[in-house]
Amino acid sequence: MLGGVEHLLPGTTSADVRGQNPTVAVLPIGSFEQHGEFHPLITDTTIACAIAKRIAIDYDLMQLPPVTFSCSHEHADFPGSVSIRATTLVSIINDVADSLRASGIDRLVIVNGHGGNYVLQNVVQESNTSKRRMTLFPMPSDWQQARTMSSMKTTAHEDMHAGELETSILLHVAPELL
Repeated sequence: MLGGVEHLLPGTTSADVRGQNPTVAVLPIGSFEQHGEFHPLITDTTIACAIAKRIAIDYDLMQLPPVTFSCSHEHADFPGSVSIRATTLVSIINDVADSLRASGIDRLVIVNGHGGNYVLQNVVQESNTSKRRMTLFPMPSDWQQARTMSSMKTTAHEDMHAGELETSILLHVAPELL
């Protein structure tokens, strides 16, 4: 059940996009996987949506809805976890980027909410061979900077799932999920 997280999804109309006339879109990519006993399967997706929404607002970019399924093979044995192949995720991103280019939006910010989506760095690298078209955020250094600035007590290794970082973000953007 999504509760009140609808505020993290874009409610943009075609008229809104026409008026905004963006050249950059923001695509949140999460996961649908276990996050302990008390965090929802959509934890990574919710976090990616919150970051994407903030980026879209701060830089007046077009916010896209999330890609919820991604590369979560390491969680295959946990009830409810759903994973797709890396090649499928690459195809989805390339299809989205091609579709956006057809409508005049030639650059894409990918917001990754799931650490297992290693293939995203390769997608961005390949996309940028002739000109800069994609970027990936947040990178590990961005997460570390956030941890340091917020005076978190745990290390990134200790806090991989449903720990201090993810709990803090969910409490801020979607407390009804906890």
